[in-house]
Amino acid sequence: MKKALVIGINYYEHISQLHGCVNDACAVGQVLARNMDGSKNFDVEQIVSVDKNTSIDRKRLKDSVLELFKDDSEIAVFYFAGHGHIEAVGGFLITSECQRGDDGLSLNELLDIANESKARNKILILDSCHSGIAGTVKAFGDKAFIGEGMTILTASTKDQYANESNGSGVFTSLLVDALNGGAANLLGDVTPGSIYAHIDQSLGSWEQRPIFKTNVKAFTSLRKVMPPIQIADLHQIATLFQSPSYEFPLDPSFEPQPPSPNHGISPDPLNNAKFAILQKLNRLNLVKPVGEEHMYFAAMNSKSCKLTALGEHYWNLIKKQRI
Repeated sequence: MKKALVIGINYYEHISQLHGCVNDACAVGQVLARNMDGSKNFDVEQIVSVDKNTSIDRKRLKDSVLELFKDDSEIAVFYFAGHGHIEAVGGFLITSECQRGDDGLSLNELLDIANESKARNKILILDSCHSGIAGTVKAFGDKAFIGEGMTILTASTKDQYANESNGSGVFTSLLVDALNGGAANLLGDVTPGSIYAHIDQSLGSWEQRPIFKTNVKAFTSLRKVMPPIQIADLHQIATLFQSPSYEFPLDPSFEPQPPSPNHGISPDPLNNAKFAILQKLNRLNLVKPVGEEHMYFAAMNSKSCKLTALGEHYWNLIKKQRI
């Protein structure tokens, strides 16, 4: 069972209104609900506030969080887009009725609820100002304290604001892009770690900096997308290359449409099929030609190709039957 609670608050009774949080929550809820192939992914509970009639108060937010984390789900994801607040005692998620900020849901309380959950993987994703303080407990000397199976991903540090651009949070736009495949590995899995790497690389040193804190034994997949290569083709690495350092010999017979004349060597259908796989692996930076810039010329000039460092990594994974 995979559960996601997605909260977006635009409406605030006493403080400034926000404009992109509801759109962000809807985008996150939609992308988490289904994998790219349309199969069911998360059971999503989406709660948004656009006006007084749909306001979300602290009690409702806390009750929803308790409901999310009350059982032993495989993955429980909490996403929040809205105002955040920080002061000496810690950070807060501000709900619609709040007047000061510290009357919102304490991040320490949120962390306590998640830490006590029997869910195997607890993931907090916070697109709110100062959210980087989540998981940092003053009683522990401002050191992070997160239980096993917990991951926290925030839009900014504890000292920064979370910015909006074009009607959407900068952080959430990158998050959705990552979940749509921008952070997928060669198997089509999108993990919290790969999401952070995608967002981190997309934001410069002068922009808001995302924060990533985790205490897990292994990353879990948040979404499946179409892999850039079929698993059967990926497994050909271990067949075509006898060892990680092996150089696979090429000649003009591997190219299905060589120029004429071609040294008397005709295209070989079996070699053509192998070369098609090698070219796919080359486009994914798993294989590179030796002595030539392109695979085509490596074949035409009877050179070879070899595994890149990334290719060696996947060769080892396949040999160990990890994938």
